[in-house]
Amino acid sequence: MFRRIGNTVVRHPVWTIVAWLIAAVAIVATAPGLPSSSDESSFLPKSYESIKAADVQQKAFPSAFTPSAIALYQRTDGGKLTAADQQDVARITSELGKKHIDQVQRVIPGQPSKDGRYALTLVQMDSKNAGQPKQADAAKVLREDVKALTKGTRLEAKLGGSAAQALDQQDSSKRGEALIGIGTFVIILVTLLIIFRAPILAVLPLILIGLVSAIANGLIAYATKLFDLQANSSVSSILIVVLFGVGTDYFLFLMFRYRERLRAGDEPKQAMINAVARVGEAIASAAGAVIIAFLALVLSTLGFLKQMGPALAIAVTVTLIAGLTLIPAVVSLIGPKVFWPSKSWQKEPENARFAALGRGVQRRPALTAALSGIVLLVLSLGTLGFHATFDLASGSMPKTKESMVVQDQMQKAYSAGAAAPTDVYLSSTDGKPLDKAGFDAYARKLGAVDGVADAKLSQVNQGGTTADFTVTLKYEASTDKAIDTVGEVRDVAHANAPDGTEALVGGMSSIYKDIDAAVNHDYRTVFPVAAVLIMLILGLLLRSVVAPWYLIASVGLGFGATLGATVLIFQNGQGHPGLMFMLPVIMYLFVVAIGTDYNILMIARLREEAREGRDPREAAGMALRHAGPTVAAAGFILAATFATMMLAGNSLLTEMGFAVSFGIAIAAFVMAMFFTPSLTALIGHAAWWPGHADRAPAGAHGADPAVASGEDEPAQDPAGRRG
Repeated sequence: MFRRIGNTVVRHPVWTIVAWLIAAVAIVATAPGLPSSSDESSFLPKSYESIKAADVQQKAFPSAFTPSAIALYQRTDGGKLTAADQQDVARITSELGKKHIDQVQRVIPGQPSKDGRYALTLVQMDSKNAGQPKQADAAKVLREDVKALTKGTRLEAKLGGSAAQALDQQDSSKRGEALIGIGTFVIILVTLLIIFRAPILAVLPLILIGLVSAIANGLIAYATKLFDLQANSSVSSILIVVLFGVGTDYFLFLMFRYRERLRAGDEPKQAMINAVARVGEAIASAAGAVIIAFLALVLSTLGFLKQMGPALAIAVTVTLIAGLTLIPAVVSLIGPKVFWPSKSWQKEPENARFAALGRGVQRRPALTAALSGIVLLVLSLGTLGFHATFDLASGSMPKTKESMVVQDQMQKAYSAGAAAPTDVYLSSTDGKPLDKAGFDAYARKLGAVDGVADAKLSQVNQGGTTADFTVTLKYEASTDKAIDTVGEVRDVAHANAPDGTEALVGGMSSIYKDIDAAVNHDYRTVFPVAAVLIMLILGLLLRSVVAPWYLIASVGLGFGATLGATVLIFQNGQGHPGLMFMLPVIMYLFVVAIGTDYNILMIARLREEAREGRDPREAAGMALRHAGPTVAAAGFILAATFATMMLAGNSLLTEMGFAVSFGIAIAAFVMAMFFTPSLTALIGHAAWWPGHADRAPAGAHGADPAVASGEDEPAQDPAGRRG
């Protein structure tokens, strides 16, 4: 099949390129815009308690005041607010309300801080558009207006709250995307120049993947709209890296093999056909593993991950098709001039380092497997200290952003949980009015929970069927203590709800509690499903039942080592309270799926060497000698491109960038180069049971598999070296 694909695109390169250009213009011109949401509650399905509580609040208290933005005032000299300052705050609050800013429904004064140094203006926005870009736009107008209104006073004002956080997150993600994009381009360009010493080859993948990126983004926008998926601003940053990182990997897989075939004496067009035939199955299997792993995210309960899975799967699918059609067509059209001015493509180098590494694996496979396995196991011990954090807003932007400064100052000046109180909604299940006589006792029981600063009845709906009890925690909403406390509040609220009533607990801490439960569900569901599907891909590629087990086990060890190293560096080394809650899921999919690429490339080459009549140990050594440079180059570029995410300046992308780049480095330089070939050498022919995928078709040492199977292509160059 892959030979036919290669033959078609190489014989008709112009038509192939024209077809891609037409597709790009049509898709980009007609694709819808990609919306984005930063509302954490939108990540969860309606079955979770915090979402049910939000629905009760909407029905029972449609006009309930929930601030989306908070203006925090303090004197410029840091002193206590005077009566004149308080009057200025009241005037500013009143004037903000009169401006009738889009999305703003009510503007009211908030409580002053106990130390008298801070005052608040609370702004309610349309709850139907929570987390949407239009509320970030409203926050921008509010921020400018409130600063203008404080001129001429002794006050300074900062705007915080969820809408302001969405605005700052938007600005931060734009800056991060720009840095990631530039960093990715520079790394790919410089590395390819060093590897090939050919400017055309360095620039070509950037141009081609840029075209692929435009098509992929258009298709993702279509899919998001068609299936009503939840978009998030972090997805676009990850997409840049996936498209250029994975695309460059497939480009390298193909170009290294194309160069080999040229060195073996193939005519240029035939060399590309043979390259696609030889490496096409490995590329397709590698991409298939990545696509299936990403699609497993559809099983996630979190809207963010549900959208990310199909988006990344679409991106990799388009990249795969480009790797098998567009890249071979363009390169075959240019021919060997693509390597200009370098002449290194004309003769095979000794590959002395990789040949030496290959000999080491061949001679001591048990020692190699043991040492690499011990490294992975030791790093994996760090996973025992893993802690999750749930503050997505502060995790996705620097602490210096204005909304983050407001959050920190409010935690010090007010009760830490005052900015995001918890609400307990007590509702009648039979439609009859609630018994008000028990309200005080119920509030006292809620207030007696350890970690609760205050609990009081806030309001009762018009029909008397639902009561809202506001519970202020002692801790900031996203902390572990707040999440544990809200769990106890739920237990007390449920246990003490009178007969004929139902209690539901809402608010940000309740949302984070449910996100925690959802992530744990994903660990139990997405991880094993992705692993089983990747094993099926490996089994189909290798025609083996044995090899997929130790290959997926080695990748699992790589995941453990990566998470352990991330915990050691960020939690133990830098003192972070925890890692972002979604990191293990994302890391698992990137490290397991993309890391499997290198295992697939190495094991496919090892099988090819074995088919030439070499024994298992010699085949492992030769596979490392020939595939080692490709794995090293591809692994370095992909790890470096993911590392550019650390330039974004926020903890979420910094942690993600380090974890994924480290995991890919482990996958390429430990698993694929040492662990996998040494284990395969030790297991021997049994690794391919029940098939005989490693047996030489013609039985002759050094025979080319293509020739042995009757395919018309040269097998060796004049010096006897294989291609």
